[in-house]
Amino acid sequence: MSAKKKTDSALSETPGIERPESLSQAAAQSIKKHRLKKQSQQALLQGILAGQTAALSKGITLIESKAKKHQQQAQELITACLPHTVDSIRIGITGVPGVGKSTFIEQFGQLYLSKGHKVAVLAVDPSSSISHGSILGDKTRMESLVKAENAFIRPSASGDSLGGVARKTREAIVLCEAAGYDVILIETVGVGQSETAVHSMTDFFLLLKLAGAGDELQGIKRGIIEMADAIVINKADGANEKAARLAKTEFNRALHLYPQKANGWSPKTMTCSALENKGIDEIYDLIDAYKKQTMESAAFGQKRKEQEHYWFKETISNTVLDNFYNKPEVLQAIATQEALLDQKKTTPFEAAFAVLRLTV
Repeated sequence: MSAKKKTDSALSETPGIERPESLSQAAAQSIKKHRLKKQSQQALLQGILAGQTAALSKGITLIESKAKKHQQQAQELITACLPHTVDSIRIGITGVPGVGKSTFIEQFGQLYLSKGHKVAVLAVDPSSSISHGSILGDKTRMESLVKAENAFIRPSASGDSLGGVARKTREAIVLCEAAGYDVILIETVGVGQSETAVHSMTDFFLLLKLAGAGDELQGIKRGIIEMADAIVINKADGANEKAARLAKTEFNRALHLYPQKANGWSPKTMTCSALENKGIDEIYDLIDAYKKQTMESAAFGQKRKEQEHYWFKETISNTVLDNFYNKPEVLQAIATQEALLDQKKTTPFEAAFAVLRLTV
């Protein structure tokens, strides 16, 4: 018997053409990455809704990213979080450097925690115009609050945002509220244009002042005083207590120079010592009274609606501006006009209109 016959059997199979893969390896890897991305996004959302601080921090980092792919993911995350936001009070806190904002916020936040609230602090640190770096030291200055179970502190760099307020703070508020934080404290740096941005995203605007700064006699800067719902003179302790009381009187006089707010609220002036934890309870009661009054008159909800419209238009403006500066032809035109400026062959205004004509 031949060798061929020995190997033949009823179960033998003639080798044929191998079945081709129905899907390329590249396509398979793409599908896997897409599924992992969806799972990751879903896990991030569930973590935020469960109140996990790590997930909330990752979500805010995603929002603050300037990468195009992250911006799309961030918008999807915000949209998913919106139906789960809790009712909250958003409080803006501002004042000159050295007024004691961090110490005040620590004492103020702990008071809210003691009354059963969950507190999120969104602190905006200034970015250097030279190195573009930020210290982000708010957690260091709030040693007790940062350890609290129901507290969340997120320092963010102001970057190139107008007035020092992080452009993404508004979206970060949504994530915090979805995570169950019903008290949102927004700390901004110094005084100036940043206050306009903070005022446009908060329910109550608190201005911290120091006695003897000279602003009392001037009625301080008109724009800031008109936005403030309360002026608090901090560091009213020790030898400075008498000066703080005098400053309170002067600020009260200044407040009478301004018309009543549209919501019917009359701004109040108070003193406190964040270091000695004096006067903090009275400020809590004041904000509680403000919330009750404005909610009864429907002014609270009306202000929220106006803020939504403001940020709707602000987002359009920012997006249009970003898209404009990302166009290659615009970048080339800017370089050309800058060269002409250096050669004294055009003016800044003519150069600007030459670039703007590209969009017409």
